[in-house]
Amino acid sequence: MPDWFSIEGKVSLVTGGSRGIGEMIAAGFLQHGAKVYISSRKADVCDATAKRLSETYGGECISIPADLSKVDGISGLVDEISKHESQLDILVNNAGSTWGAPLGEFPEIGWDKVMDTNVKGIFFLTQSCLPLLRASASHESPARVINIGSVDGIKTPRFDNFSYGASKAAVHHLTRQMAAHLVPEHIIVNAIAPGPFPSWMLSAGVGGGGDVDNTDWEAVGKGNPRGRVGTMEDIAGLAIYLSSRAGAFTVGETITCDGGSVAAS
Repeated sequence: MPDWFSIEGKVSLVTGGSRGIGEMIAAGFLQHGAKVYISSRKADVCDATAKRLSETYGGECISIPADLSKVDGISGLVDEISKHESQLDILVNNAGSTWGAPLGEFPEIGWDKVMDTNVKGIFFLTQSCLPLLRASASHESPARVINIGSVDGIKTPRFDNFSYGASKAAVHHLTRQMAAHLVPEHIIVNAIAPGPFPSWMLSAGVGGGGDVDNTDWEAVGKGNPRGRVGTMEDIAGLAIYLSSRAGAFTVGETITCDGGSVAAS
């Protein structure tokens, strides 16, 4: 039975892996024997996280900084990975951005930045990774793509983040469409829609100013049906399931990981 959930020896790429949910997934993958590449826009932060995760959890965590809102940044990332790997077993499309402003004041830059990172970035990175994913994929052991959406793409968001909610709804639909096209090639695509997790993005939204360590997450969690915010075990556990033999017949789904916030809405 333990082998059903094994990702031992698999090569993975987690975008937005320097903090928040991406860092949690990368940490979980390392603990369970995967080789992990992480990417984020800020090189110094990405490098520091990769070093810290390798020292904390063992295994190999390699930093490849890139701006995934631009096709040139995507090409550079894939070119760099291709220098070291002949195949990619797991792609986690987690890199994302948000923007908050009242409806009547919402700026074009806030729309374009979020859509470029959250939707365009996922599509073109997956497209660029297809040769590496195809090299890994087989009938018995499919390659995996996990897109990180959001509960804000399912229910009405609490915040005035108009481009963010729309972008995540697009991610969920894009996941189904990509899954339909790629499953015949033994590449399985699914999405996770997280709810509240301790992250810079949520900290900024709930008044913590992006200071994750000093945000009152207990108070935030009291507003969730589960009575708490999510943990690394919650999000990484679901990502590991979707990447393992146990998840090999789950295709094109958007699975909430939210403590019941959608169910109770």
